[in-house]
Amino acid sequence: MTVHTERTALQVSGTGTGPGTGIEPFYLPVGNEVDIFEAAYKSGMAVLLKGPTGCGKTRFVTHMSWRLGLPVHTVSCHDDLTSSDLVGRYLIKGRETVWVDGPLTRAVREGGICYLDEVVEARKDTTVIIHPLSDDRRILVIEKTGEELHAPENFMLVISYNPGYQHILKDLKPSTRQRFVALEFDYPPEEMETDIVASESGLDRNTVAKLVSASRKMRSLADSGLDSHPGTRMLVHAATLIINGLSVKAACEAAIVQPLTDDAEIQRTMMDIIEAVF
Repeated sequence: MTVHTERTALQVSGTGTGPGTGIEPFYLPVGNEVDIFEAAYKSGMAVLLKGPTGCGKTRFVTHMSWRLGLPVHTVSCHDDLTSSDLVGRYLIKGRETVWVDGPLTRAVREGGICYLDEVVEARKDTTVIIHPLSDDRRILVIEKTGEELHAPENFMLVISYNPGYQHILKDLKPSTRQRFVALEFDYPPEEMETDIVASESGLDRNTVAKLVSASRKMRSLADSGLDSHPGTRMLVHAATLIINGLSVKAACEAAIVQPLTDDAEIQRTMMDIIEAVF
């Protein structure tokens, strides 16, 4: 049997850009999250981002990868994601057996940010793999190849999850959480959220301000059975549809109401809020 190593990956994207080498991804800091992230990178520490869906966690990582001049390897975690999907596996190609690096291994070999989005959705064996990589050892052990990779200085592990959305059985274990510097995200203040949506969509600020006001009223429906809040990302989608010719009602229904719930009564309530605000 002949064994070769190849480097390919699944569900990986990379920016490879940095300050002055491309368009800066728009991000409006809410607090000192940029300073903390940069300090963690310089210290070789892993970072945990927690916050509701659509509040800007992924955009923050993209922005920071640009600031630091690092490629970002993004993995969207799911129920079937295993440690082999992250680390790599042997594949048969013709008459040869070829080792193929997963996105985590590629990031450790080459440097950059490895971003595991919604990490608690992945199977439990994945968190075991990242433990020695997220503490001061900064190593990745690949049992199948017998390798022990030491992360370079320009490697950073970042994970994210939504504490309010996850089932208790999928919550992060204390042994995992204690290895990370944590940053808590939430929806930005109203004025700032208006600035973000206006900047991202190009829609006039007056209309965006009403859109943001309506979303804040919808977020109060959590006690009425609305499982997920309309995030800033949804507002950007709605504003973009409006600027591309849809009416406010049609855009909000398509970008906010329908994706969030199938409950007809809650849908009517949300549409009533939109009509009342506009």
